[in-house]
Amino acid sequence: MHYVIGIDVSKATSQVAVAVDGKVTQHFKITHDVLGFNQLNTIIMQFNEFPDIVFEATGIYSRRLKSFLDWHNYPYTYLNPLAAKKQLDQLRPNKNDLNDAKNLAETQFILARAKSYVQNPIYIELQDMSRFYQQINHDIVSTKNRLHRTLQLTFPEIEGLFSATDSPHYWELLTIVPHAIITRRSRQALMDTIQGGISWHIGHERLRKLVDQLMSMGQISAPAVAANSYNVAQVIYYAKRLIELHGTKGDILTAMVDKAKDLPEYSIYQSIPGFSDKTVVSLIAELGNLHRFRTANKLNAFVGIDLRFNDSGDYKSTGFITKRGNSTARKVLFRAISNIASTASYGHPSHINDWYQKKKQSSLSKGTKKIAIGAMSRLLRTMHYLVINHQLYDYKAASKH
Repeated sequence: MHYVIGIDVSKATSQVAVAVDGKVTQHFKITHDVLGFNQLNTIIMQFNEFPDIVFEATGIYSRRLKSFLDWHNYPYTYLNPLAAKKQLDQLRPNKNDLNDAKNLAETQFILARAKSYVQNPIYIELQDMSRFYQQINHDIVSTKNRLHRTLQLTFPEIEGLFSATDSPHYWELLTIVPHAIITRRSRQALMDTIQGGISWHIGHERLRKLVDQLMSMGQISAPAVAANSYNVAQVIYYAKRLIELHGTKGDILTAMVDKAKDLPEYSIYQSIPGFSDKTVVSLIAELGNLHRFRTANKLNAFVGIDLRFNDSGDYKSTGFITKRGNSTARKVLFRAISNIASTASYGHPSHINDWYQKKKQSSLSKGTKKIAIGAMSRLLRTMHYLVINHQLYDYKAASKH
């Protein structure tokens, strides 16, 4: 007999449908807690053989169910939501959670969906860390924008003090000089204030030049608010917040490297010219174990750079990427292509950069973004091949293919 359990996952509960030889024999609701999972476990254990368990990925809400199944070593099919929608659209004119659970169970007898590849939990942990890293990045950008707006009221000229406004040294200085009026003290008083307030070492001559610049900026500045305005407190708050976020970002990256360094992909990705530790751990986190992709084309689809065509009559399109995959991975890969190109100019060539530069120089090629997408596809194929065959990158060998 063939047993199937279809599960439609919601926020805190799931609808479960049990089917035997194509017919649903029971359906019920479980909660996502010990009681609910014990109830599901009792159902699973009553069969003589493991049933097919099918459910749809619903972000964080399906994670607890997935962890329960992994803990008990129960095989399952973890459906991509888009794939599930396409499969079930013709079968659910009256969509509800109960019908979805039944349809997932019944269609398994027809479609015979393959079991999902169960990754080492370390890949899931790394992905969670990567998403937190991306969130911290987002918070840094938002806080920098708020700081910029507030500085326009208190001391806008100070943004030209350093070549970049994204360093902890700059932010720390803002906590000491948040308003232009502070620069109108004596040179020695300002030097003493800065020297006593910063955590980083600065030489006397460098400090004197820094203070001269600040005093010059302060003399021409026309603040929109007084020195006792609450906007000054906001400048200090945002600057301290950025220092904290920058530190957290560094801590996450260090932890990711420590967690990933023993994985086989780590040394393989490091061997690719232009790949920094940040790029390596980000790609391990977002792509996971590449052994679960049977071909490099499957990996392209996962990332969302597989091509689609809109042809009509005599019109033949050049194709466009679907963008249905992992958007974070696409961003990391896009930056990686730029790093690969930069590294090549310093004597670290790669066949990916060779192709990239050749296409850019070709008069037939239009749009550097399209060329970068093509380079990303070649990079993914290279990564897939190296991981599957457990090889380090070799420029001479890669250039022959």
